[in-house]
Amino acid sequence: MPKGPKGEKRPGDVIGAAVKVMRIATGEIEEDIEDDGKNKAAVELGRKGGKARAAKLSKKRRTEIAKVAAAKRWGKNTP
Repeated sequence: MPKGPKGEKRPGDVIGAAVKVMRIATGEIEEDIEDDGKNKAAVELGRKGGKARAAKLSKKRRTEIAKVAAAKRWGKNTP
């Protein structure tokens, strides 16, 4: 039986997968999602961190960071 992105077991055929989704949607069965082991409070703080950092940076510094990132991103494909 194939596994989903988090290791959960899923039906291998299209019809079996559709039936499972329908049963979950109608409430016949519970979706068996396991906890990924991450601390929810830490995840939330991580989301806030990027916004807080961006608010602290000056426009000039943000522009410099963006230029470096763009150069690295697009520089890989140049000969």
